[in-house]
Amino acid sequence: MTDNTGTDFDAIVVGAGFAGIYMTHKLRDELGLRVRTFEKGSGVGGTWHWNRYPGAMADVEAFVYRYSFDKEMLQEWDWKTRYIPQAEILAYLEAVVERHDLARDIQLETGVTSAVYDEDRDVWAVTTTDGGSHTARYLVTALGPLSKTNLPDIPGRDTFEGVMVHTGAWPEDLTIDGKRVGVVGTGSTGTQFVCAAARTAEHLTVFQRTPQYVVPSGNGPVTEEYVAGVKADYDRIWDQVRNSRVGCGFEESQTPAMSVSEEERRRVFEEGWRVGNGFRFMFGTFGDIAVDPAANEAAAAFIRSKIKEIVKDPETARKLTPTDYYARRPICNEGYYEAFNRDNVTLVSVRENPIREITPKAW
Repeated sequence: MTDNTGTDFDAIVVGAGFAGIYMTHKLRDELGLRVRTFEKGSGVGGTWHWNRYPGAMADVEAFVYRYSFDKEMLQEWDWKTRYIPQAEILAYLEAVVERHDLARDIQLETGVTSAVYDEDRDVWAVTTTDGGSHTARYLVTALGPLSKTNLPDIPGRDTFEGVMVHTGAWPEDLTIDGKRVGVVGTGSTGTQFVCAAARTAEHLTVFQRTPQYVVPSGNGPVTEEYVAGVKADYDRIWDQVRNSRVGCGFEESQTPAMSVSEEERRRVFEEGWRVGNGFRFMFGTFGDIAVDPAANEAAAAFIRSKIKEIVKDPETARKLTPTDYYARRPICNEGYYEAFNRDNVTLVSVRENPIREITPKAW
């Protein structure tokens, strides 16, 4: 099936990350369209091409963090841990591109600068950073939520004499081992980085704006028997994923949190904490944590109690304890709160003690 409106391509895809790679395959190989995918990076992979910071890995479990369309590759591709680290995810995506010969229709190091819809011709006019002009009947934006870095405009930033990097543009040859490191931000990426950097940096200073609800990831090795069992069960797994709310490979709970006793809630939360994974904890323990304030407070109070148990210094624990809704992206890490028990880790609450400026030597 092709479009014959006189356009350069039937479809243009912007971005060659997880979504862009799939759309290139879907539109070209399954629908028979003429496709050109533009990717500003020097390689495919999107998030996993750019984010090479220490600790970078998926927070969705490995057995579903892959494509379902290639059943043979699902049987051939193995994994050794519950979550896949960045380098292995990138290698997987590159292998998919090679296996399906998608690179011939992916133009790297080419960003899209504008896309204008011509209503008279019913086509998109797209311009790119290499000066090119292209037309297509269909435009698919596969930018994702992590395609643009943001460096905070802190006074003195340009005077800093050390190395300043964004986690979304991490140089391959940069190491933080044995160095004094400061990290600004404690979202999903920041908390992953904290866990990794705390183990290798001489000293790590964490500048936190918003305390996070973090549950254990439960990461660790998986057995060959486990992997074989998953592969044998993929038809059922993908059917469950496609018919679920969050698509993360587990059965979401239908039980309202307030329909059981406080003792039972604690037991369910404790089991979820032990099993690990942020999505499982928010959606697999009870079915209404994201929508019922009482259920949400019950889950939040449980995590707050864990922070108090884990973090030895009461003042650090206070700074780490959220007081708002448990409503952001469900974060999971192995050893996040424990990291702040280390002598080489310092926490700064920038809500209580704002960053005023960056000095040349940062001390």
